[in-house]
Amino acid sequence: MTDLITLFASTGAASSGKGSQSSLSMILMIVAMFAIMYFLMIRPQKKREQQERDMRNSIEIGDEIITIGGIVGRVVTIREEDLVIETGADRTKMKIQRWAVNSNKTKAEQHQKELEAAREAAKAKKNKKSTKSEEDK
Repeated sequence: MTDLITLFASTGAASSGKGSQSSLSMILMIVAMFAIMYFLMIRPQKKREQQERDMRNSIEIGDEIITIGGIVGRVVTIREEDLVIETGADRTKMKIQRWAVNSNKTKAEQHQKELEAAREAAKAKKNKKSTKSEEDK
């Protein structure tokens, strides 16, 4: 009888060791899944939201914007949470919320021009280096 009890005790101890190892691997898998989810889904979304927030906070008077409803207009007045834009040939003024701005066309065009200028400068530098190396030969 005592042999049977010691056999059950030793079997239980051995299986509890396997169980703790199994639960540890399960916990590590769950942590790994959350880490993957964070880097693939949550982090890019937060980055995008931060860029949108920065874009909306950098709006200035005179910028041409597009609202989430597709209305295109030029900013006339800026308040804390409101913008007044004028749109159309008859310069109709509309009051919109800052969160309703989808994109800032003026800033996007400036950014595009800066990128093109940087590309042209890089090409010029590359051409200058290649002509200099040809002259050295």
